[in-house]
Parts: sequence; C-alpha cells; structure tokens
Amino acid sequence: MRLFPVLLFLSLLPLPGRAVTIDGHIDPAEWQGAQHVTDFRVTQPLTGAPASYPTEAWILATPEGLAVAFRNVQPPGVPRTHRLIRRDEQAQVDRDNLMVDFDGDGRTGYNFMVTSTDGINDAVITNQNRFSTDWDGNWQHAASEDAEGWSVEMLIPWYIAPMGKGANGHRTLRIYLDRVVGATGERAAWPAASFERPRFLSDFAPIEVPLYSQALLAVTPYASALYDNVAHRSRFDGGADILWKPNGQFQLTATLNPDFGQVESDNLVVNFSANETFFSDKRPFFTENQGPFEFTTPSDNSQLVYTRRVGGPADDGNGAGDITAAVKLNGSIGANKYGLLLADEADAVGRSFAALRLSHDFADQNVGMLLTRVEHPYLDRDAMVLGVDQNWRPTGALNVQNRLILSRIDQAGVQTRGSGFTSIVDYEMQHGWRQQWLAMHFGDDLQINDFGYLSRANLNYGHWQVMHRITDLPQDSAFASHDWRWRVSATDNDHGLALQRQFRASVQSVLRDGGSQYAQVNLNSAGYDDRILRGNGIVRLPPSFSSFMERSRPRQGENHWELYGNVGFDNSGIGDGSDGNRRRVGFNTQFKPTYFINDAFSVYAVLYAEHTPQWMVWSRDNLLGTFDERALQFDAGVNWNIGNRQELRVKLQALGLDARLRQAWRVAADGTPLPVANVAGDHIDDFSLSNLGFQVRYRYELAPLSYLYVVYGRGGDLLNEYGTRSSQALADAFSLRDSEQLLVKLSYRFEL
Repeated sequence: MRLFPVLLFLSLLPLPGRAVTIDGHIDPAEWQGAQHVTDFRVTQPLTGAPASYPTEAWILATPEGLAVAFRNVQPPGVPRTHRLIRRDEQAQVDRDNLMVDFDGDGRTGYNFMVTSTDGINDAVITNQNRFSTDWDGNWQHAASEDAEGWSVEMLIPWYIAPMGKGANGHRTLRIYLDRVVGATGERAAWPAASFERPRFLSDFAPIEVPLYSQALLAVTPYASALYDNVAHRSRFDGGADILWKPNGQFQLTATLNPDFGQVESDNLVVNFSANETFFSDKRPFFTENQGPFEFTTPSDNSQLVYTRRVGGPADDGNGAGDITAAVKLNGSIGANKYGLLLADEADAVGRSFAALRLSHDFADQNVGMLLTRVEHPYLDRDAMVLGVDQNWRPTGALNVQNRLILSRIDQAGVQTRGSGFTSIVDYEMQHGWRQQWLAMHFGDDLQINDFGYLSRANLNYGHWQVMHRITDLPQDSAFASHDWRWRVSATDNDHGLALQRQFRASVQSVLRDGGSQYAQVNLNSAGYDDRILRGNGIVRLPPSFSSFMERSRPRQGENHWELYGNVGFDNSGIGDGSDGNRRRVGFNTQFKPTYFINDAFSVYAVLYAEHTPQWMVWSRDNLLGTFDERALQFDAGVNWNIGNRQELRVKLQALGLDARLRQAWRVAADGTPLPVANVAGDHIDDFSLSNLGFQVRYRYELAPLSYLYVVYGRGGDLLNEYGTRSSQALADAFSLRDSEQLLVKLSYRFEL
C-alpha cells in the first residue's frame, strides 16, 4: 500500500509524449519536456537582428502528432489585428507559422499558419521556396489573447503527409517557426531562414523526434444538385474521395465519379495571344499530396503535371472531359521516394493520364525523374514526357537547380521527339549582394502540354542578375528594407532568331506600416515576335520600354480601410512614325479599396482602366491589325466570415473592351510590317468585348474538411465585330446571361 501514493503521483506527472490539449492556452505542465525556442531573428526585413518583441515557442512530439505552441508578447503600443480571415486568405494580420519538412531532405515541406483570431492557412512548399495554398489538411489549432499578448497551439497528426521510416526508433524532421506582426510587417523566425533566398527548405533546423506513426482511412462522399436556369434542366450527381494511409511510408488517394462543379470561380481573362492562360487547381483529389509530382522550370508556371488537363476541354471540342476515376500512390523506401498518378476519362473521346515519380536524396543534393503518358484514342495520339531534375547545394552560399526534359509524340504513325533543359545558379555573397545565372532551352519539337503546361516551346533564354538587399535604414525612415535587382537577358527562338534583348531594374520595398512597394523598368531592344502570326511568319518589332509600380497599405488598428493600387506604362507595338503610324505610350492602372465594416465583414471594389494605342491582334494568315484599345473593368465583392465555420462571399467581375482599328498590316517574309488599305482581302473590323462573372457562395463547415456549399453563378461574354465604346461595352456586360446556375453540394469526411 505504501507504493500506491508514489505510483499515483508519478502517473500525474506530465511526461514527454503525453497528449496536449489544443485550446490556445499554454499550460506549462503539458509542455514539460518540449524543446523551448527563444532565439527568434528578424527575417523581414532580413537583418538577422533579435526580434523586436519577445516570442517563445515549444516543440513536442506526441503519439497524436507534432505539437507546437507560440507565446507572442505584444505591447499595448503595437496595434493588434483582429481581422477574421477565410481559409488560405493572404492578409497582413498577426500570425504564427510552423513549417515542417517531415523527411528532412529539402524536397517537400508543409506550412501551417494560425492567426491571432484562429484563422488558418495551410500550404505545400516545393522547389525550396514555392508555396501552394491549394492543399487543405486536417489538423488542430487554437488561439487565445490576453493583456500581454496572444498564444497559439497546433497539433499536426502524423498522417498529414508521407514521411520516411526513420531509424533506431527516431526520425529527423526539419522545422521552421516564425511570427509576423501585422501592424509593422516584421517577421521573426527560428532558424533565421528566409523564403526570399533561393535556399529555404534546406535551411530548416533538424530535430530528432520519437518514431510515432498513425494510420488513417478517410472516405468523403459527396452529393450535388445543379439547376441550369438557361437550359432549364437539373443534374444530380454523387461520388467519393478516399484516402488510405496505413503508415508513414505509403498513402493511397482515390476519387470515384468526381464532381468538379464550380464552387471556386476563375478570374476573368482576355487573351488574344498565342499563349495559353494558366489556372490553378483547387480540386481536393489533385491537391492532396501533390508535392512529390512537382516538376517546374523557370518559365512562367511551367510544369510537367498540370492537373487542370484532367477533366479539361475534351479532344472533340465538345465540353469538358468526364472523369470516371483517378488514383494516386505516394510512398518511400529508405532514401527513395515514389509516386504514381492515374486518371481515366469516359466515352470515346476520353483520355488516359499517367505519371510516375521517383527520387533519391543524398547529403547535399536530391535527384529525381518524372515520367508522364497521355493516350488520346480520339486523336490517335500517344504522348510521353520524361523529366530529370537535380537540386544541388554544394556550399551554404551556392544553390544549383538543373532540369532535363524529353518528349516523344506518336500521332497517326508519325513520331516527333523534342528536348529541353533549364539551369539556375544562385550565389549569395556578403553584405546583402547576390547573383543569379539562368539558362533555358526548349526545343522547337518539345511538347509537354498533353499533361503539363508550357506557355511556349521553341525558346532559348538566358539572364544574369545582380541583387542587393539593403536593411540598415534609419529608424525614422518610412521603409524597413529595399531589395534592388538588375538583370540583362537575351531571348532567341530555337532557329537563332533574336526575339529580344532586355535590361530590367526593379526594387521591392517593405514599409514600416506593414505595407509594400514595388517598381520595375524594362528597356527592350528591337527584335521579333514569332508567335503572333500563328505560324504564318514573323513580325519585326522596334525598341520599346515598359514600367510598373504598385503600392499596398494594409488596414491598421481601428482604421477601416485597406488600399492597393498600381500603374504601368509602355510603348509596345509597331510603326516608327515614317508612315504616320507613330507609336504612343499606353497605360494601365488599378485601384482597390477595401472597407472593413468590422473584423469579419468587408466590402471591396476594383477599378481598372487600360489604354493600348498600338495593340497588335492577329487577323488571318500574315494579316494583323494595330488597334487603339481601351478597356474598363469593375470588380466588387463582399467577404463575410460568420464565425470560424461559415462564410459568405459575393464576387462580381465585369469587363468592357473597345478596339478601334488604326492600321491593317501585311508582314513581309523578313518580318517587316507593311501598312495596307483596310479594304477587300485586307479588311479588319473594329470590335468590342464584354465579359461578366458573378458568384454568390455560401460555405458551412460541418466538420474538418466537410462542407455544405450553396453557390449561385452567372456569366457570359459578347464579342461585337463592329465595336462600341469601352464604357458601353462595360455596361453591356451586366446584361449577359450565357450561363446561370444554382449549385448545392454536400461533402462529409468520415475518418475510420
């Protein structure tokens, strides 16, 4: 009996590995045995100085997951932001970030952010410093506030992501923690790593934790009903997403009869160029553990797996592809990782998509390959692409990224092979100076857009960039830092045609009020456009310039306003004035004020105006027109966060564009544009364009990753061949009704 009181006392002691209650109130007894972090350093601006305000954090591995707590001291003189945010909303508010590389290899990380009002953001980090908020995870979080400051607690379950097997009962994670003060924009971090540097994931701090593991089986069935008020018909559908993770080394995700109804709306885009517009993907199946399939190049948004292809426009041009099922496997065997993605579309025009990912991690580098294949039975086309990537970190100051891409297309018995490569070398010197060398080659026959995205092939590009970060500004300066960049670049096509030579200067500035400012100037040499005529020749372009400047001012304290604005100028186009076609300077400008009725309810408007005096638009064969183009766009919206589980969003976008022909041109074989009379076979009409997008979306979170959506949407576009004034085209947009739909969707996640 004497032993019983001792055993009872010992059982009540908080031991490492015991569960932590995630309530936002840091109980010292619960966090005994945790690693205590106090050395937070300023990384925005990137000075490395001790944090201006005391910040502490605790890291504790428990059987339920990785637990992290923050204690943020905030004196009364520093305004606090109490704004409620939507999930993944980017806002200048008080917040804490936990970033974890579960395998510690610098390949894939996960960001978990909690604001002082318990709003959250989660993202996947790839390619060292590339963030994607498309992914949503299931993790615990809570925040609390008191007179001295505010606190955050998080619990990240071990099933949140694939991770290595570990060794000897332990695994090594890499961790990064930071705290952002909304009123000033200051970011203080441990360790003192920065995503403004080319190396970020690799600079996380290693932490050894016990080898915990969790299994998960989650099934998310859905049911949806859609009523089309234009076609006057209804559609009902149902399906399910399945996630199975028996251990940290294997994960399976599948989707059956997925419903990809528009609960998210894409922004309006007017694109008369030969290059495709890129759109992000928010569909849950494609965002879950998509990081291992990340294979990007420095070309804008380019990637070998662009998931919007699956279920995208069908090969016969009639609507979207109908996805029957898709499955994804991720896992690891020692230092080797693998991933397999398969998707099938229905009917005779349906395609089959496949992607295989393999990678291996070494001490100072990782290498991998990605193989994709798309079968198009309707087009008698088979497309295979192989990518090999290397991320090498030979020293703490040097970072090298190499990509090799090979494609093979078999269509109707004809085989086409193409290749490309990219290389980036980043070198960080002393006193804030850095250099970057970049080279890209995409062969004329390279084709990756069956599954991937590349805005154009037939391209050779190189640049040398020098950067200088200035952080030692006086305390009475309105600016906290300046980051200057100077770049010289050359762009040719794969046949040796000089497309452009450019000098670029830019400066990114952080202000002490939490805002930011950016300015850029480009000076372009004479060159050629080899895309605008769609294979019917090239167009010689004269020298030109462009400039851009933007400024943001976040809401502070009791102020109700948040402001953003930008303005740009350029003199692009053709005509040297000798024939009366003098080029003039065009402009575009945008102003976005947001008014906060309270911390949860805001309204905004976006006013956009554009004038391009020498807008080039292809008409047919080697005929193009230069237009006096004017555009007006009006956007407006309401964001109401009804607590942490409900939100109402209203989004309106209306565009009016007017293009009056200034001159019709025929282009000679050497690229010289020759003015022609706008008659007979050379005739080009004026035109105008009206676009409308309107959506009202209500979302209720029933449980983690379980939602009820009620969405009303309306939209349309109108192309008028003879043109109206841009103001009239904008007014006409509000009467468009090409589509009008009401969607109700219910999904519920069952964890077994």
